[in-house]
Amino acid sequence: MRKIIASLDIGSSTIKLIVGEFIKNSLNVLCVSEVLSRGVKKGLVSNKDDLIPVLKECFHKAEEMLGIKIKEVVLAVPAYYTEIEMSEGSSTITNEDHIITHQDLIRAMHAASYNKINEDMELISIIPTRYKINNEEIVKNPINMIANKLTLKAVLISAAKSNINPFINVLESIGVNVLDVVTTSLGDYEAHKDKNTNSSLGAIINIGEDTTTVSIYNKGILMKAEVIELGGVNIDNDIAYIYKITKKDAKEIKEKLGLAASDMADPQEKVVLTDRMGEEVIINQKDLCEIIESRLNEILELSKKQMNLLTKRDIEYIIVTGGTTEIGDFNNLLDKVFTKSHILGKIEVIGVRNNKYSVVVGTTKYYNERLKLKDKEYSVFDDEALEILSGDHKKVNINENSILGKLFGYFFDN
Repeated sequence: MRKIIASLDIGSSTIKLIVGEFIKNSLNVLCVSEVLSRGVKKGLVSNKDDLIPVLKECFHKAEEMLGIKIKEVVLAVPAYYTEIEMSEGSSTITNEDHIITHQDLIRAMHAASYNKINEDMELISIIPTRYKINNEEIVKNPINMIANKLTLKAVLISAAKSNINPFINVLESIGVNVLDVVTTSLGDYEAHKDKNTNSSLGAIINIGEDTTTVSIYNKGILMKAEVIELGGVNIDNDIAYIYKITKKDAKEIKEKLGLAASDMADPQEKVVLTDRMGEEVIINQKDLCEIIESRLNEILELSKKQMNLLTKRDIEYIIVTGGTTEIGDFNNLLDKVFTKSHILGKIEVIGVRNNKYSVVVGTTKYYNERLKLKDKEYSVFDDEALEILSGDHKKVNINENSILGKLFGYFFDN
């Protein structure tokens, strides 16, 4: 069975949808759709009538690429609207051979969450952190081991139903079922994790358009997350205010001319614009980058303070990601701000090589890991849809004699 997962990140600035297939545990993006968001503020639905048409547009763009309808998605929700707590649960091994199965593991997870979540909250993730068999031996993976009892400790992540249900209702109104809900922090970690992060205490900072999320992880387990009400849009506002230009123009020159570290800027490189009063304004790269660096430095310094509030332990790594980190020369700014081990996150998946896709790529990977934990097979498309997806009728508007055309032909024919 082909393992194809669709994930959706509904942000205040943009909505991102990807459909990806896992082949030998590697994510291959089949399509990506992105549209400007409306009807969402600070990660919550503010106007469903504005949100519905842009969601329809996002799905329509993806479905046109694939040639089939997307009926189910995994939804990413902001981590700062969630609650995190530790719990414990156990299950008795009742099969004749007393061999621990995935079903025993699931029963222990359910026991860990039983009567732990308030009625106004929705449990969205149960993450096992430690396994013990027969109340004695601690093991890394209990599956297929012989025991009478399995006990586990787990992290329970829940969110207010009043925050999640509006998204689910809006998606259902356009014919899309929410298969599962994942916090953005879990997505960020899954997108950037490696062997070192799985064995140490660290932080991930996601600098988005409207907000910056700071999350703390211990050996790969999300412990705490908080939000700072600053993001890329504040840089746009600064530029627009200082030069008296529109926010649209401010965003464009930030992306085309901006650098995160002003000492790398060239004062001779300039752009000429018309301000809101109709007068000509000349902006040189050096002055522009000093504005950008000042705001980014504030965001990163506040993130450092937030990390210190979230944990008193020494942080061993810091990963910085999110769409705003795509501003040029960001690494040099990180070297100025952080003395601890730090890296600029980098999404390497073909088709989505941009840190703005950190959450949605990570959400897809996270759900794949959950399927393996539960020993389940899944595809967002049924057999009939998969036949259409793989069929000869699928047309790609590329010259068959071109290199790209031959490449597509290879993929579709093999």
